[in-house]
Order: sequence, then C-alpha cells, then structure tokens
Amino acid sequence: MEIIEVGPRDGLQNEPVVLPTADKVELITRAVAAGARRIEAVSFVNPRLVPQMADAAEVMADVPRGTGVSYSGLVLNARGLDRALECGVDEVNVVVVATETFSRRNQNRGVDEMLAAWAQIARDAQAAGVRAGVTIAAAFGCPFEGEVPAARVLDIARRVAESSPDEIALADTIGVGTPDQVRALLDGLTTAAPGVHRRCHFHNTRNTGYANALTAVEAGVDTLDASIGGIGGCPFAPAATGNIATEDLVYALDRMRVPTGLDLQAVIAAGEWLSGRLDKPVPAQLGRAGVFPPPQPR
Repeated sequence: MEIIEVGPRDGLQNEPVVLPTADKVELITRAVAAGARRIEAVSFVNPRLVPQMADAAEVMADVPRGTGVSYSGLVLNARGLDRALECGVDEVNVVVVATETFSRRNQNRGVDEMLAAWAQIARDAQAAGVRAGVTIAAAFGCPFEGEVPAARVLDIARRVAESSPDEIALADTIGVGTPDQVRALLDGLTTAAPGVHRRCHFHNTRNTGYANALTAVEAGVDTLDASIGGIGGCPFAPAATGNIATEDLVYALDRMRVPTGLDLQAVIAAGEWLSGRLDKPVPAQLGRAGVFPPPQPR
C-alpha cells in the first residue's frame, strides 16, 4: 500500500499557525526518514488566498533530494505549473471540484473552466516529463450543494481521462462519505477511466474516514492520501476538519498485514513533534493510545 503524505500541503494549509519554512522542511524530512516516498510538499496558488503556502519555492529548495522521494505540488493554472517546474517538482496535482458552487468559491472558476485548465496543464507537464494527476474534490458531498450525484463525478472523471492523467483521486473533502459510496464510485471510476491508476483521499470529519479508507483497500486501491497527525482541511469549506492521520491509518494496515514501508514509531514521533510546533494536540489517536501490542522492553 502506497501512502502519499499530504500533511505538508493539505495539512498545513488549513492551520491558523503559519509555520516557518524551516519547520515545513523539517516535517518533510521527518516524513522521508519515516519511509514516505511520495509527498505532497507544497502548492503553487495565490499566496494572498492561502498564505500558509506562500513560501513554496523556499520549501522546495531545501527538501531532501537523492532519496528516491517524489515531491508533488498542487497547481491550478498554467502559471502555477510554471512555478512548480521551476522548483523541480516530480509530479503535479490538479484539483477539479465536482460542484459548480464549490469550484467557484475554491478556485474562482467553474468546473468546465477547470477541466480546460487541466487539459493544458496535462499537456505541458507531460512535455516536461512530470507526472500529472487530478483529484476530484467534493466527490462524496458538497458543503454548498449537498448531495453530489455519482453520475456527475464519473462524468468529470471521464473528461479528465481524455488528457491521459497518471492517476485520478476521489476526495471526500468535507468528510461525509460512507463505505457504500466508496465502493460505488470506485467501481464507476474503473469504467469511466479505464486503465487509469486510482487513488483516494479521505477526511475524518464525521468519523467515517478510516472505514472509507479500508473499504478502498478492499476494493483494490493501492494508493491512499494521509496526513501526519491528522491535520488539515479546506480553507474554503466550512467545518472541513482534518485528513485521516498517517499514523492511525498505518497502524490499521500493519495489523491487517498490509505493508506500507512506513516506520510507525517514526510517524508517531513526527506527529508529536508537529503538535509542539502547532502548539496544540493533533487529531491523531495513536500518539495518545499507543500501538498494540505495546513494544516490549529490552
């Protein structure tokens, strides 16, 4: 199971505390030391709207290189892609929101406009030899329009697939999804975008995030997003709380004998360190409860 560490971007972007560049690099360095090999490190968006990500270039200049890690940046337009390529990202992620209202509030563009932007980004990224994928946000529900029909999500996936993405992620941006939705959307995604790698991104706003993640595993998904400490959310979605926590997810997968390549104790330690830098407890449970069975004294 491949875990994409999204704490440095999707996690930190919703925190009121803006960490200094050195702390962001330290978080990424700790994730690398724990075994993470794909990390969503930064976003290249308007720094006035998301000030937590204003130092993306400085972060990318200092991340550990030569470790076999693929660093991803969020981009929403051609200018963002140019900045990402200048900073040496290995892959870019484009968010296309499943509903018109949320898309305009989140990106100041409609869904059709973002799909057109994705097509251009895909062409340019592929020409530069950089992986490019799409996350379909609010795929399980929208804070402004309510229920999101599966047919709408899958139509977006079909249109995304026309530009040959390296992967498509289904994102439960506000944490409303349930396992039956996960199964249905993943089945539909296989038909809408045949041959495209599937990824899932869950939030635990209503305590369904881990059930949804494990359902995705049972459905054959082998890549999941998670955030050290369970921090995160969306600054444009009311009451959208954190991502599923990397340490809590890895604990469950370890107990299920699903290998992740991550050192659980190192991830727990990174979450505890992050709690200190944010000056508050992180949502992850494992730092409080500990692993089971407990480590035996030597």
